[in-house]
Amino acid sequence: MHRRTFLQGLAAAAVGAPAITLLGQQDAQAAVAANYYVATTEQTKNKVLVFPKNKAFSDANVHWSFSPGGGAWSNLSDVKIRETAAQGWIALVAASGGKAGIVDIDSEKNTELNDVAWSATPGGNPHAIERVPGNGSVIVASSDGKLTLYAPSSVGSLGSLAKVQTVDYPGAHGVLWDPTYELLWVVGKNRFSHYAVMGSKRNTRLKYAAHFSLGSGNLGHDLQPDYTNHQKMLITSTKGVYELLTDGGSFRTRKISSESRVKSYVKHSSGEVVSIRGDGTQPRDWANKTVRLSASPDRTRSGAQFYKARIWTTAFQ
Repeated sequence: MHRRTFLQGLAAAAVGAPAITLLGQQDAQAAVAANYYVATTEQTKNKVLVFPKNKAFSDANVHWSFSPGGGAWSNLSDVKIRETAAQGWIALVAASGGKAGIVDIDSEKNTELNDVAWSATPGGNPHAIERVPGNGSVIVASSDGKLTLYAPSSVGSLGSLAKVQTVDYPGAHGVLWDPTYELLWVVGKNRFSHYAVMGSKRNTRLKYAAHFSLGSGNLGHDLQPDYTNHQKMLITSTKGVYELLTDGGSFRTRKISSESRVKSYVKHSSGEVVSIRGDGTQPRDWANKTVRLSASPDRTRSGAQFYKARIWTTAFQ
């Protein structure tokens, strides 16, 4: 079966709001009715697991998975779904063990290490990964304090990606491409920032544009879209959850929650929020067996330790 056949009908997706009490009754009903797929990084079995939102997160309901094994691939920390002209849909993955890569989303339901189309070892506890459309470059954020840029010799060739730049960035945890303003957004220790992506092919470079403060002692954790509004992004941090507002090119934040330990927060186009909060227990106090849904029943998987949850869509916003 061809990749595009396998994925037919799955591209339409989005996200939801902080709690059902914050949604109007009509919006809440729409969020409950909406069905979409949720991609998770599950660190007990170290797999990317994708489930339909309206079904139990059980083995029987796994829609797609990626299992890279352990070692440098241990503690999968990020997954994003993107579309390329040459390869169709791909999965960008990063692992705290040191690796980052691109998985070929094929007709195979359960992919493994042999389905990795490209990989690198940026090290430094990779937490997030992004790809710049058209340019083909890939950026990995490592929480030990750096961004690593990989650029291709040919945009359509994943195998031609090679490291071309390293940028110091304290506590780098999240990266997200903004197609509206053509900027790469980054979140880390006490701040969030945007960079311009300059040049092409192996001459591609990140050019610093601006930093914005999150406040002292406030480590940014995640950066995700608000699929209800392309002029908003969502930042989680030590001290809460923020909306990053970009309308009119005036970049600013607004705090929407003071809840601590929120590791993942994304809003589907129906208005429903999908989030994960670290449960504070060992062996991974940053993870939780439950993925929270603001307008639907939460999904708990026994023995699981979910770290990130994403909407199964190639859309950037």
